[in-house]
Amino acid sequence: MESAIIIVFVMGYLAITLEHNIKLDKLIPALVMMAVCWALVALGVDNFTNWFDSSQHSLVEGFTGLVHEDKMHLVEETLLHHLGKTAEILVFLLGAMTIVEIIDYFDGFSTIKSFIHTKKKKTILWIFSALAFILSAIIDNLTATIVLISILQKIVKNRNERIWFAGLIIIAANAGGAWSPIGDVTTTMLWIGKKVTTEMLFLYLFIPSLLCMIIPSFIASFLPAFKGEIDFEEDVEDKPKSPHSARMLYLGLTAIVFVPVFKTVTHLPPYVGMMLSLAVVATFAEIYSRSKISLTDYNSTESDRAAHHSPVHASLSKIEMPSILFFLGILMAVAALESLGILFNFASTLQESVPMMGTEFQVPGAVGVSDLVVLLLGVGSAVIDNVPLVAASLGMFSQAVDNPLWHFIAFSAGTGGSMLIIGSAAGVVAMGMEKIDFFWYLKKISWLALVGFLVGSGAFMVIRTLF
Repeated sequence: MESAIIIVFVMGYLAITLEHNIKLDKLIPALVMMAVCWALVALGVDNFTNWFDSSQHSLVEGFTGLVHEDKMHLVEETLLHHLGKTAEILVFLLGAMTIVEIIDYFDGFSTIKSFIHTKKKKTILWIFSALAFILSAIIDNLTATIVLISILQKIVKNRNERIWFAGLIIIAANAGGAWSPIGDVTTTMLWIGKKVTTEMLFLYLFIPSLLCMIIPSFIASFLPAFKGEIDFEEDVEDKPKSPHSARMLYLGLTAIVFVPVFKTVTHLPPYVGMMLSLAVVATFAEIYSRSKISLTDYNSTESDRAAHHSPVHASLSKIEMPSILFFLGILMAVAALESLGILFNFASTLQESVPMMGTEFQVPGAVGVSDLVVLLLGVGSAVIDNVPLVAASLGMFSQAVDNPLWHFIAFSAGTGGSMLIIGSAAGVVAMGMEKIDFFWYLKKISWLALVGFLVGSGAFMVIRTLF
């Protein structure tokens, strides 16, 4: 039965990886393999020899001696445990996505365009790289990429020039998301899973992530594509749609940054702070929205008033629900493998079979993992989705909170995806927005991303010796 579950997972994973080839949204195979894997677990529970207790991160002793009813009760408890942990991530993401959409409702991101007045390509490259690095640490790398490419399209009219900037934005956005607990889904998973803390994430990963952005941008600034100036025309009519746009931008970004502070002070799960931030931003959004409606609107019919959509309702209708369902499916499917002890046993096998190179991330009684393994995880995240890779690592390894292993995983999974345009959410969305060719990116940008990844990894290995 274990073999059948692994086959289902591999087939589902393959369908996710080939999403664009088979023209099937990745949420569908993710949900199917989640349901089928857990169904097979329930049907074959009497045939399993191991059961993994996620709360204790150890195998359950005497599992084979339990009666069927006790085993099913254990399955239900485990399923509820994993659903609760997954829900923490999903509710957190829902809150963050809604705040970003509220900012966009008031056209808040147009404020960023007002900062750019230069015509020099090299200067524009550095401005966008810096903005991508900073914004992705606050509003996540996917949203930062969408926002900046949208602004880029208004500034750089020539597409052949623009895709070069887009390529460096992808690298910078993924680098910026790695060192922030709210900057990348995989880093958020490690943070919510109590594997890393905000303070140590910054100490371990800020400099490696910064180098991962600076080195490719520095090299690129000498390439012919970034020589000279662009045809830049100020569009006097391109003004924010709302007088509150700048105010909502700063309020929304501050509210998101407040979440790690709230968690540090209260020690409550991050989604609680995110819901508080959402409530505050939504309150101001409703107030500013009402100020645009005249008093005569309140004397109109109910249907007329309904035409004035609440900014909160409008924002909720625009969030990426397919992504939320995909995360639900993939995380719960990985949880099925973890519950059977498959990932735990795989980690033990990995320790014995993979040559231990460099410094090992090891604590007494824990599984040793070499630098090579984590680097391979980074390379793997460029080929396949990094979410299940990190989800699997959470079930494989038992190192304590803030062990360097978790921080290196956060860096590798977050920045390694830049090496292929399909290797990260930021790359995929840029590919769609600018119709960037896979092989063009492989030839022109991938080597820059690889250099940044290796330099950042080297910097991490040096920095971890200081703590």
